[in-house]
Amino acid sequence: MSNLNLEIIKEKALNDHVPIIMDNTLNKIKDYMKNRKINKILEIGTAVGYSAICFTEFLEKNGVIDTIERNEEMIKQAKENIKIVSKDYTINIHEGDAVDILPNLDDKYDMIFIDAAKTKYPFFLEQALRLLNENGVIFADNILYKGYVLSDYNKHKQRTAVNHLREYIKLVTENPNLETEILDVGDGLAVTKKR
Repeated sequence: MSNLNLEIIKEKALNDHVPIIMDNTLNKIKDYMKNRKINKILEIGTAVGYSAICFTEFLEKNGVIDTIERNEEMIKQAKENIKIVSKDYTINIHEGDAVDILPNLDDKYDMIFIDAAKTKYPFFLEQALRLLNENGVIFADNILYKGYVLSDYNKHKQRTAVNHLREYIKLVTENPNLETEILDVGDGLAVTKKR
């Protein structure tokens, strides 16, 4: 896969104001995944396919990424981008709402990346825990949401998203069966493993 193509995809996404994974977040995930055997990755929120394409470098030979996206324009761009980098056999896009798709998945995944509707994070977590391999890792991006989540932020506009992200953090940090780190990279990254 050419890095040039990846740079072009990244630049276009940034110019179009499509929220894509930040470099320092991606580097942190790379550090975690380096010495692991990854055969299957689940991504909730494809956008233009940039993060899924980046994640292909963690995969074992013949590994697969399932990614979910409901926005038709994003799906179209993601398909084009995935084709440009010749990853159409590695990355499967499930088209539709993750709330409908996730309950119907029954594979086990070595890594799950959550980067979609903030108000659905607790539901995504419940599904991710069901689909996660014993030694798998769940990454939840944008968990600190511009710093609002850990502040006393209570403005009406973002209140629902902030409350659901706070609930997600509570669920992953207070569950005795889980081990979670909240990292201050990008817009906040929660890293969760089963104990």
